[in-house]
Amino acid sequence: MSRTLEGLNLGSLELFCLTAEHESFSGAAAAAGLTPPAASRTIARLEERLGVRLFARTTRQVKLTEQGRAFYVQCRQALTQLAEAERMLNGTQTAASGTVRISLPTSYGHYRILPLLGEFRRLYPGVTLDVQLSNRSIDFIADGFDLSIRARPQPDSGLVVRPIEEAVLVIVAAPEYLAQRGTPQVPDDLENHELIEFVLPMSGQLVPWVFRHEGETRERLFAGPLRCAEDIIAPVTLARHGAGIAQTYRFMVEEDLRSGRLVELLPKYAGAWRPFSLVYPANRHMPQRVRVLVDFLIERLTRRNPRT
Repeated sequence: MSRTLEGLNLGSLELFCLTAEHESFSGAAAAAGLTPPAASRTIARLEERLGVRLFARTTRQVKLTEQGRAFYVQCRQALTQLAEAERMLNGTQTAASGTVRISLPTSYGHYRILPLLGEFRRLYPGVTLDVQLSNRSIDFIADGFDLSIRARPQPDSGLVVRPIEEAVLVIVAAPEYLAQRGTPQVPDDLENHELIEFVLPMSGQLVPWVFRHEGETRERLFAGPLRCAEDIIAPVTLARHGAGIAQTYRFMVEEDLRSGRLVELLPKYAGAWRPFSLVYPANRHMPQRVRVLVDFLIERLTRRNPRT
């Protein structure tokens, strides 16, 4: 017997959500074990039943209409709640297993997330972690990721964004560089120094330097002679070896500052920060293996005081 809800077949709703997430009848059909024509007919019957057009169709893909997107949000939330209720009754909540794919920025991945994953595996030995370190934006559906951590994620109604840290920025240089070139006292002095810049992967634009003074935060662009792309750890490596001055996250250079390998500059203009957030698709079925990782990371990372 097929399950219905106020005249709607739940299988049709599940297929509708799959079509929205794959933006393809063939992709949804493959996930549901149907043929593409059968999937297309099912969605057509659902649209007729509701009296609205859920998808705008082209020869290459299908996209949700405005009404379709609103319906998708409610459907996915309802199906997720039903699935979780069923799992609780079956007692499957206790054994998280399977693979979780997570995309991390290189800096936050190396210094914040990777050190935690050994503990997570000891707690949840049935969960396999597939970790990608990259500073490029991802498409959760096309790239097949469950979670992502990003700095300054773009607003998207289809994503959940959970802040985890306000990471303080710091300007640093090696003692040998400062011995040769002198120590800047105000931001304007940086114009006369070897500045190590970072290039944003998507736009190709330089990341602005950020200063905080007398309660105000200001950004400023320079034109330093050393530019790094893709790996944000590279400017720190250059600064450690006396190549110039870099602005980076304090968590990346804490040991260098304690040991004297690097020196903090312009402390009167310090205190600016950038947010990092845990990001995942909204209102879609979240497997238990993903949920336990989300809960684990939120608990561990938010233990720290903000702006650390």
